Amino acid sequence: MKFTTSRATLLKPVQAVIGVVERRQTMPILANVLFVVRGQELAVTATDLEVELVARVPLDKVDSAGEVTVPGRKLLDICRALPDDATVQVQLDGDRLVIKSGRSRFVLGTLPAAEFPVVEEVEAAQTVSLGQPDLRKLLEKTHFAMAQQDVRYYLNGLLLETGEKLVRAVATDGHRLALCELAIEAQTGKAKGKKPEGHQVIIPRKGVQELQRLLLGDGGVVLAISSNHVRATIGDIRFTSKLIDGRFPDYERVIPKPQGNVLRAGRDVLRQALQRAAILSNEKYRGVRLELADATLRVQANNPDQEEARDEIEVEYKGQPLEIGFNVNYLLDAIAAVDGEQVELGFVDANSSCLISGVGSVQSRYVVMPMRL
Repeated sequence: MKFTTSRATLLKPVQAVIGVVERRQTMPILANVLFVVRGQELAVTATDLEVELVARVPLDKVDSAGEVTVPGRKLLDICRALPDDATVQVQLDGDRLVIKSGRSRFVLGTLPAAEFPVVEEVEAAQTVSLGQPDLRKLLEKTHFAMAQQDVRYYLNGLLLETGEKLVRAVATDGHRLALCELAIEAQTGKAKGKKPEGHQVIIPRKGVQELQRLLLGDGGVVLAISSNHVRATIGDIRFTSKLIDGRFPDYERVIPKPQGNVLRAGRDVLRQALQRAAILSNEKYRGVRLELADATLRVQANNPDQEEARDEIEVEYKGQPLEIGFNVNYLLDAIAAVDGEQVELGFVDANSSCLISGVGSVQSRYVVMPMRL
């Protein structure tokens, strides 16, 4: 293997895939990235056995094709350290990779490409095309509600549900739920002209984080969904993630349907009142009490040091007087994710979950369970 290209061309694919290269690996080869040179193209692959990223770039000059794996972080540091306008020559010499640029020369150890674990071709049961901004929005509006390290492993990821004209993302940690949905152009199934069945898949946390990192442009994304993997093609980058094998909770059942007890307020005004009260809330449980009556919302918080915060704002509210406690961080996360300047909080009673959304918007909805104070 031998090729010559610019520093920028070599840096781009390495930067794109390096996010999945873990610093501490149980298998030494997982600290490496796979280089494959075929034709006039370089493909760089990285994996942690859960998520795989492949980035492709055209090369200026290829003397000979080949494949090998090299230490990912060291290669990235070398590329970054070279001058911006540098030309780089890369050559495999036995079991060493030699990188030359100007008077600089680096020799890296390698491992055989045959040992590198790659994901087999994904047999897509459904293919969905949508814009990068749309998929980015779905993930941004919901990812924060994923569980961190729950024993209910299916909560440590994000549900992606696809239908003929709809894509929906749902995340929950058992205490709160975030849902965002987007209408898309009608999709067709694998058989020509056949309507696709709806699919529900759970993407693991690491996959969601990597996908968010890749969705920076305004172009399109093609999602291929199989029984075990989800694959996203974004320009010259191909993302593949294993799916969490589990049954996601019936989220429709936990979304409350408030009848009349609906509060409307300015999003920033409400958020600032909650942030002020949160200063003196219990550091562990982060509880605040909301007292609703007529057109007034009182927010109260206290802590084990007998310190107390009270705040009061004017709101639109015509329901029953109500006292209810919540984790203030959950409320703040949901309010921050709502679109628009006005936010709506719907209550059933003092013991039921609260439904949060933007006024006049049903695209994104958030559910927060109450807590005893």
